[in-house]
Amino acid sequence: MKDLGPEYLAGREGVQLFGLLNLYLEQEQRFQPREKGLSLIEATSENDNTLCPRLRNAKVEDLRSLTNFFGSCTETFVLAVNILDRFLALMKVKPKHLSCIGVCCFLLAARIAEEECNIPSTHDVIRISQCKCTASDIKRMEKIISEKLHYELEATTALNFLHLYHTIILCHTSERKEILSLDKLEAQLKACNCRLTFSKAKPSVLALCLLNLEVETLKSIELLEILLLVKKHSKVNDTEFIYWRELVSKCLAEYSSPECCKPDLKKLVWIVSRRTAQNLHNSYYSVPELPTIPEGGCFDESESEDSCEDMSYGEESLSSSPSSDQECTFFFNFKVAQTLCFPS
Repeated sequence: MKDLGPEYLAGREGVQLFGLLNLYLEQEQRFQPREKGLSLIEATSENDNTLCPRLRNAKVEDLRSLTNFFGSCTETFVLAVNILDRFLALMKVKPKHLSCIGVCCFLLAARIAEEECNIPSTHDVIRISQCKCTASDIKRMEKIISEKLHYELEATTALNFLHLYHTIILCHTSERKEILSLDKLEAQLKACNCRLTFSKAKPSVLALCLLNLEVETLKSIELLEILLLVKKHSKVNDTEFIYWRELVSKCLAEYSSPECCKPDLKKLVWIVSRRTAQNLHNSYYSVPELPTIPEGGCFDESESEDSCEDMSYGEESLSSSPSSDQECTFFFNFKVAQTLCFPS
């Protein structure tokens, strides 16, 4: 078996890929949540005043729903989960504050990963998430999160390793490029992110486990040999690798469905009560013709801050119904009928 290194790839590309891999390996430990803090959350039983694994996992599911609703990229979701877990592992968070924290993590991640014109406004995210906090609450909480994480928000995550490993494998294989689906691997990573236990895994190891399981299903000897060489270069311990691969395998078995391989193209339907529907004007049921969007820029949305000093939080889920006709109006005007992808 050949030794894997920059010299095995063609010219400058090999040097860049392995230089980037070495950089990621140096950085990953710095951006991992504190294991002691995660273990405390795992050991917590459910009650009204403490954060337990179920509440954390439910909040990550909410982050995934927000990501899909606003059409954000996978990087936004994975980065939001990383920011959330790092903060929760540092601070003793009460469940009533979790909704505000989740929205802040999503906005902080979106500002890093998304193009400026694709970053949702704070007010839009507040309305969609139904978190019952104000714009000023969000601003204060974002400052707290940023300070506690020393403003190091752009983390090296398992998604970075997954993309890099995928690129390295494709550079070495003679098989068809489309045989190893990156979209499917990203969907599987999202499934793992929805479980607290995988935040303890090294990002490099988690990415390798996902690739290893996928390569095994493809029954490709060549891809498996390349992956083993990548594992060797990354200096991943065999015992650690086998332990996490078993956990990932069990997780993916529960998430095994067509939605993990391709997007779910069902339309989002906002359900309102009969009484609320009767109070809506007829114009709310139709989506008006949109004017032609001028080229060469994005719309800037000005944002007014709420002057309320007391933070008010709620544990409403993303599926809860709007609390007023004004909020219903927002949803209908927000093109609710657009096609969205909600993986299970």
